[in-house]
Amino acid sequence: MQYREFGHSGIKLSRIGLGCFSMSGAYGAADDAESIATIHQAMERGVNLLDTSARYGGGHNHRLIGEAIKGRRDKVFIHSKTGTIRDDNDRSVAAGSGTPDRLREICELSLKNLGIDYLDAMCQSRVDPTIPIEESVGAVSRLVEEGKVRFIGLSEAAPNTVRGAAKAHPIVSLQFEYSLWTRDVEDGHRDTCDDLGMALMAYAPLGYGFLAGVVDKAGSQSGDDIRGKFPRFFEENFDANRQRVKQLEAFAVDKGVTAAQIAIAWVLAQNDNVFPIPGCKSRKHLDENLDAVDVDLTPDDLVRLDEMFPKDVAAGTRYPPGGMQRVNL
Repeated sequence: MQYREFGHSGIKLSRIGLGCFSMSGAYGAADDAESIATIHQAMERGVNLLDTSARYGGGHNHRLIGEAIKGRRDKVFIHSKTGTIRDDNDRSVAAGSGTPDRLREICELSLKNLGIDYLDAMCQSRVDPTIPIEESVGAVSRLVEEGKVRFIGLSEAAPNTVRGAAKAHPIVSLQFEYSLWTRDVEDGHRDTCDDLGMALMAYAPLGYGFLAGVVDKAGSQSGDDIRGKFPRFFEENFDANRQRVKQLEAFAVDKGVTAAQIAIAWVLAQNDNVFPIPGCKSRKHLDENLDAVDVDLTPDDLVRLDEMFPKDVAAGTRYPPGGMQRVNL
């Protein structure tokens, strides 16, 4: 495993982290025993960055991780998002999710479910349009002063929002979707991270599995799979996106690796301060993902991949309309 300093934290973290989202039923049923074994194997292979959220599985994800890291707390850096409020129809609502009272409540609940004394990084999942970002960050800074949080992160925030937040308290990282077919961070977010000495956490580097070549039909891939809600998985967009991924698969075969490994290696190649956090819930997929750190992409390879996946090439937006309204604020 390779390690780089995580933003201005002074802490070196594994270039590839472990996203734990899928361990709590997002892509169909998960097996707790296998999930815990996956976390353990990740740690054994040198992964020390775990990404989670208080909202994943209604707290299940935190309780699962807490069980997995018992006796090993000092071996991992836990980056935990706050999640957002859910309405009566279980839809995510950003408004009200960044109030000082709620952020404190989420922190306390996260610590309880994880069974730990502090979060390494507490990250506001979405910018609350009804609360000045300085007020939200200021609330978390008080948790830093109390020793309950070490560092503050943001997710899906616009460059100007990040810069404003950094005036209230240093921001260690920005988490944003980043992959071959989602390159929004190239519109100023990446430069902002560079300017402020922040890490850029690239979530969904495999395009929710699509870029890994394992998606062979439109819509949900199994029962209780949220991907059926994502436009890029819709019937009208599927064929165009699948044809694009077939090019990636052929490229990977020529390199003697998998499409997933090429996709992760491409993210790694963007900058030393970019940390992809592919999600998985099995040791098999974990090993495939982590082996991407050894994939060498030449300058010519990167040019070819840019030609395959130019900016905005994907058919369909990354979230449905309601979700797109809550990102890049």
